[in-house]
Amino acid sequence: MSNKKKVMTFFKVYKYIIYDILTIISSYYLTIWVSSIMAGGTLVQIDTSDLWLALAFIIPAKIAVYFIAGVYKIITKHASFEDFFRIIGTVALSNIIIVLVVFSFDLKFMVEPAFILISLIEITGMMLPRIVRRTVNIVSHRMRWFNTTGVRTLVVGAGSAGEMVIKEFYKNNALSNIPIGFVDDNPVKVGKQLMGIRILGTLNDIDRLVENNRIEEVIIAIKDLPKNRFHDLVNKLIEKGIRVKKLNLIEDVKDNVQSKLVDIKVEDLLNRPVIKLDDKGIFDFIKDEIVLVTGGGGSIGSELCRQIFELQPKQLIIFDIYENNAYDIQMELSRKAFKFNSHKYPKLDVRIGSVYNEKRLEEIFSTFKPTLVFHAAAYKHVPLMEDSAKEAVRTNVIGTYNAAKLSTKYNVKKFVLVSSDKAVRATNIMGATKRFAELIIKKEQEVSQTSFSAVRFGNVLGSNGSVIPLFKKQIEDGGPVTVTHKDITRYFMTIPEAVSLILQSAVFAKSDDLFVLDMGEPVKIYEFAEKMIQLAGYKLDEIKIEVVGLRPGEKLYEELLLDINDPSIHKTENQLIFVEHKTGVELDTSLVVNLMSNFENLTNDEVKEEVSKIIVTYTSNLK
Repeated sequence: MSNKKKVMTFFKVYKYIIYDILTIISSYYLTIWVSSIMAGGTLVQIDTSDLWLALAFIIPAKIAVYFIAGVYKIITKHASFEDFFRIIGTVALSNIIIVLVVFSFDLKFMVEPAFILISLIEITGMMLPRIVRRTVNIVSHRMRWFNTTGVRTLVVGAGSAGEMVIKEFYKNNALSNIPIGFVDDNPVKVGKQLMGIRILGTLNDIDRLVENNRIEEVIIAIKDLPKNRFHDLVNKLIEKGIRVKKLNLIEDVKDNVQSKLVDIKVEDLLNRPVIKLDDKGIFDFIKDEIVLVTGGGGSIGSELCRQIFELQPKQLIIFDIYENNAYDIQMELSRKAFKFNSHKYPKLDVRIGSVYNEKRLEEIFSTFKPTLVFHAAAYKHVPLMEDSAKEAVRTNVIGTYNAAKLSTKYNVKKFVLVSSDKAVRATNIMGATKRFAELIIKKEQEVSQTSFSAVRFGNVLGSNGSVIPLFKKQIEDGGPVTVTHKDITRYFMTIPEAVSLILQSAVFAKSDDLFVLDMGEPVKIYEFAEKMIQLAGYKLDEIKIEVVGLRPGEKLYEELLLDINDPSIHKTENQLIFVEHKTGVELDTSLVVNLMSNFENLTNDEVKEEVSKIIVTYTSNLK
């Protein structure tokens, strides 16, 4: 490094320390000068040798105090009111201490009342360059907004969240937003300013303001905006071709999120009821238990592990065939435990293996002796399993059979099977094997002290293989977005919602219960694709949607209940969870044994035929 660069680096790091030292010295001599003027021009008699001796102690002590108080950690171009208040408080406190020392030891280098003026001069001197730097930064941003053709932006919410949005514009050079104004649901604020930006109207004026001000992007910064108003506002804006973002709330923030401003997600627009849970009941159910999650690295399994990890079990065992997923969730939970250094987190063990490998699975049960088992391991991709029916049986049927038998053998308290809506009147082998799994645990319940139950629900947003990742990639590629049928509908739920209800169902579960989650209203996938295109900032004629036809085994409509008028089906204490107490559906054990012993020798189509003999509600596409 050249001498010039060394000097520049030194000055950049220590310039405020040097400036503050000069400010401290100046505050004393300016006080003497002002005192002399006030004394009628007579020079106030101060022994400069005593003053310099005192400053030799005062200056390093003050700089040390400023370091401790974090004054030199302030990023001046982003300095806030709180930062300036810190400077005022630190200067005042340090001078009070000096006054007490002067008074206690009867020192003569400066009279005590003079420290009032010394403090005022010192505070002004220290804040001046920092205020100038902050002002220059604000002005430069304003000039950039006026001189560039950035994204004309309207901010919804003129409160503390709206202030954070404007600060993000200042701080984040990657953003090209030009704030045109605010709207707020409080009419009293209209006409006033926040952060120098005018509040143009209320939410009722948004149509006019968007049109008159040529708005290209709207950022929602109202945390408690009612869900129905949020939906109406976003739908109205995206239909106009306006890109919509929101201020990231703390609970939304992930480790890889850099900006506080994020796109509205399509799941934000789902018309779903608020989920209320018996949090204490769930906590008491999990606390101090040894919990095994099979398929613990998958979409549902990993979220189960996240939520269980917070509920203070004694031990959490993650079992998965795919090492990368298992490793990812292991590292995520380990980082959390290390970061917060909390004793509430359980002992975490991760093991690799398949549920259809009975010997390996028994090693897990015999080693850890789990008291609760959540069986999420399964193949779930409908079209893939149509061509790999043997693998669907191997994992979904034999894997469940092994896990159920071992749960009985090792005295597990409760076993919860994660099932699927595709088990209802299945038209594909994946759904048929999930129904098969439901009947397996029902049969096992007859000879077991373990409480077996199943939870059946529809599609989860963002899971592996769901339409959202596919549609996102297709939109990023410029289209087309492929939909199998214009009228196809699906039930949707977010992964955390589904897992929370699985845990609640487990609390409610008695022997041989089949739970069905209320997934809300079914969503048309075609309309879903349109929403995603609009949320990405495109007009519907800019990204093409192609209807490609139903895939093998795919239903046009999904069902959740075998018969919604069946008197054996009723709600639980939670209005989003139904339970089916159905009798008379039996599994022919001889057919099951025959299939399990011979399926390796069968072709793909023959496996489907054999399964259809056992699961009578399964309509194979071969028929």
